Amino acid sequence: MKLGFDTARCIVRPFRDEDIDAFMEYRNDGEWMKYQGFKCLSRQAYHEALLCPCDMEKGVQLAVIRKLTGALIGDLYLKQEGTTCWIGYTIHPKEARQGYMYEVVSAAIGMMGGQGIHEIRAGVSPENLASVSLLKKLDFVLSGTEGDELVFHRCLG
Repeated sequence: MKLGFDTARCIVRPFRDEDIDAFMEYRNDGEWMKYQGFKCLSRQAYHEALLCPCDMEKGVQLAVIRKLTGALIGDLYLKQEGTTCWIGYTIHPKEARQGYMYEVVSAAIGMMGGQGIHEIRAGVSPENLASVSLLKKLDFVLSGTEGDELVFHRCLG
């Protein structure tokens, strides 16, 4: 699957070393990240996880960059399992509720449909109402639970 794309306001691409400090700014904010994993790590740990070769079967974190400023404003996680792709996303708190993740996830869904993905899944904490709302807005439906997360899915094509 293609690992980079543009939207009207964003560029989604593999992480670069210069993105790590901005990534740490929101990923190490314990209150903002209370519903997420992959947080509160060292720069070295993020560097090793984010700058490794992209492998969709192991999962890949992509940088979400605002076109206008070139600044990192969030990230998108993709993991392919056959014709299913798991998706996750995080936005910097200063950029929240401006439609960036709706724009990025919508574009990712469109891209996946043309690349052999038949279903997209997302796991989310039941308390993460903003994420649950976004998934519903993107026509995902609740399919059950896995551990302490709600699992939503959307079929393509």
